[in-house]
Amino acid sequence: MIDPVLLRENPDVLRQSQAARGDSVDLVDAALSADAARRAAIGEFENLRASQNAFGKKVAQAAKEEKKALVAEAQSLAAEVKAASQRATDAEAQFTTIVRQIANPIIDGVPAGGEDDFVTLREVGERPSFDFEPRDHVELGETLGIFDLARGAKVSGARFYYLTGIGARLELALMTLALDRAEKNGFVPLIVPTLVRPEIMAGTGFLGEHSDEIYYLPADDLYLTGTSEVALAGFHSDEILDLEGGSKRYAGWSTCYRREAGSGGKDTRGILRVHQFNKLEMFSYVLPENAEEEHLALVSFQEQMMQDLGLSYRVIDTAAGDLGSSAARKYDIEAWIPTQDAYRELTSTSNCTTFQARRLDTRYRTESGKTAPVATLNGTLATTRWIVAILETHQQADGSVIVPEVLRPYLNGVERIEPK
Repeated sequence: MIDPVLLRENPDVLRQSQAARGDSVDLVDAALSADAARRAAIGEFENLRASQNAFGKKVAQAAKEEKKALVAEAQSLAAEVKAASQRATDAEAQFTTIVRQIANPIIDGVPAGGEDDFVTLREVGERPSFDFEPRDHVELGETLGIFDLARGAKVSGARFYYLTGIGARLELALMTLALDRAEKNGFVPLIVPTLVRPEIMAGTGFLGEHSDEIYYLPADDLYLTGTSEVALAGFHSDEILDLEGGSKRYAGWSTCYRREAGSGGKDTRGILRVHQFNKLEMFSYVLPENAEEEHLALVSFQEQMMQDLGLSYRVIDTAAGDLGSSAARKYDIEAWIPTQDAYRELTSTSNCTTFQARRLDTRYRTESGKTAPVATLNGTLATTRWIVAILETHQQADGSVIVPEVLRPYLNGVERIEPK
């Protein structure tokens, strides 16, 4: 959740953030009132408990003939303490309910507005041009034997697919390349659980307004994760980390699941927006003062992958209303998709500051010996969707696709994928 000290001492920061996101500003005032009520209830309880402790000593020291009357008074006081404790508990719960609805305050400079209000930071690489009519990734994928959409739909329904033959090897090559790159940059490889408990899913901020995107198994009270970020954020929940030697970096490989409930039928063709896919996710635990520097580092790792795969792309600073509740800033990298004549998102990387760590109780020890929440960041380094950009960018007139040189060692030296 948000920092309660920030709420009390500088609520205008939260009001401005909520307004930039298009979220309720009134929530900030409701949280302030709930916080005041909570602290008052806690104060009342603590005063009564102190009186009860003092009175208990008085009863213990009283003469025998006085104790009977004093015991009755002590019982009455105990009932008051119990009631005050319940009021404090209820006030705490009310405060938590309200404050958890307030999104992470955005970082200065994040553009206000919604999905279309992003700021383009840079465009990199020359957009591919062809002296023939380019094929889209669906036609390429099917003629090259890379995936089978019809059988995916037959077995599992719409937006499922099989990666077949060289397609399966291509995804593994992409993911393994990314894992090798991540490991060289100090990320510890993890293959993570894809089913998590509600408190972990809620802790990462995914059970808010987009909870309808998540698959839930009510019989087990478990959620299927839509990103490895969830399990990676939960990895150090309820722990105190030693960050004196630098950040803790992890690269989580997992299958991901999304209902795509809010997609409105968009991108139903092919493998661009599907219910199941694989992803390698970078995740960092850092000191809060180092979070923005780490954020830029994650973006640089993503850009290097894009450049080495020969993709034309742009980096955008996502607008506040398109961030999601846990991100204070998010950079997206979008690759040029020739047949769509548009950039499409391949990666995103978010600075969640201390928002997730507060909810998951992940801390570090300060110089004073006290504990404080760490900052968490996440960013995609490879995912199934990248195959779309690779196929369309590197296609040839005869329907073949040139394999990017960096992937060839992972494909037994294959330089070109030929039509079947």
